[in-house]
Amino acid sequence: MFQPDREAMPIPALRTLQLRQLQAMLERQHEHVPAYREKFRAAGVTPGDLTSLADLSRFPFTRKADLRDHYPLGLSCVPRTELRRIHASSGTSGKPTVVAYDEHDLGIFEEVVARSLYAAGARPGMVFHNAYGYGLFTGGLGTHGGAARLGLCTVPVSGGGTERQVQLIEDLQPEVIACTPSYALVLGEALARRGLGPDDISLKSAVLGAEPWAEKTRAEVQAALGVRATNIYGLSELIGPGVSNEDVTEQRGSYLWEDHFYPEIVHPETGEVLPDGELGVLILTSMSRRAMPILRYWTGDITRLLPEDNTTGRTMRRMDAIQGRSDDLIILRGVNVYPTQLEAVLVGLGQVSPHYHVVLSRSGLLDELTLRVEAAEASAVLRHEIERQIKVIVGVTVRCELCDPGSLPRSEGGKLRRVTDLRGER
Repeated sequence: MFQPDREAMPIPALRTLQLRQLQAMLERQHEHVPAYREKFRAAGVTPGDLTSLADLSRFPFTRKADLRDHYPLGLSCVPRTELRRIHASSGTSGKPTVVAYDEHDLGIFEEVVARSLYAAGARPGMVFHNAYGYGLFTGGLGTHGGAARLGLCTVPVSGGGTERQVQLIEDLQPEVIACTPSYALVLGEALARRGLGPDDISLKSAVLGAEPWAEKTRAEVQAALGVRATNIYGLSELIGPGVSNEDVTEQRGSYLWEDHFYPEIVHPETGEVLPDGELGVLILTSMSRRAMPILRYWTGDITRLLPEDNTTGRTMRRMDAIQGRSDDLIILRGVNVYPTQLEAVLVGLGQVSPHYHVVLSRSGLLDELTLRVEAAEASAVLRHEIERQIKVIVGVTVRCELCDPGSLPRSEGGKLRRVTDLRGER
């Protein structure tokens, strides 16, 4: 499934393709989507102003609020009769964000997921255990379509029902599994309870996504399941999973499929485009989609674009691991903290479960962070050591609370909420 004509395209040809696709996309948005036409007018630009890739920085961002403001299909470029599928994110703060696909878009969705699965180590004829949730969430159906394109035999188990999942892994002997990293750890625990170790199961590759995860979590998953784990990245607003994926031979940065998604990194406060190698907010444009192309989507994910040095022959850029989200950033007494930094400390200790929960509260005028962690053997020594290491490594003072194993929330195939913020409650 490696596509040399695309994935190893000479960079000048790739940049020419990107410019041509961006120009065509802007014309479609201007002609068919009043909301974008108004955004262009407010920014003082027209599609004709894009004569180079550098000109893209003159155009406005699209944010999640834009999709909610034009709910359900106000950003669609095609008549409803041409739509073939609709997905939606959970509406935790009101209406969900709805995304639509025509036949062309579904083909792209399958293509980029198939590329991602191949990069992760999947090969035609393998059995694929798909533990992403099916339904309005893009994860299950998205990875399912890509697996079919690649020629895998898919077990569409979806999320939840952990004991059933373990039984199917034991009986059907899949080589590839897809799920969230936190759920991979749940499955590892469940397998261990049945007396099954990595040598007793058939899994070889794990395609993990939908949550940011630390490098040490990768080591935990690989040890528990006996796999090589890679990160798959995507957003429903862009297409779903399959925007990028690590190569299993490198496990170092996720290849962005730049023939379909144009990446930028911008300063989180000013929106200024930053050079490759600098940390900022990831901005993505879905250049090739027709039903609902999205211009300069503000993902909120903090990362950087890596230099173009790799061992795979691909010329497309890679993105580094997600450091956190601009909207998940915890500012604690003036220090910036991402949950993944706390996770890395816990996994590094090796004495506690990687399952944790952060509770933010306020005592008088001061913010406080309580880190709830599962530990088989709770002790004051262990609690103080966690607090000490977080102070040394992350630079913040926290209060650690040790909990019984299995008492903290688990992922059941969807995204797991790690932070509860009580600072606004009285």
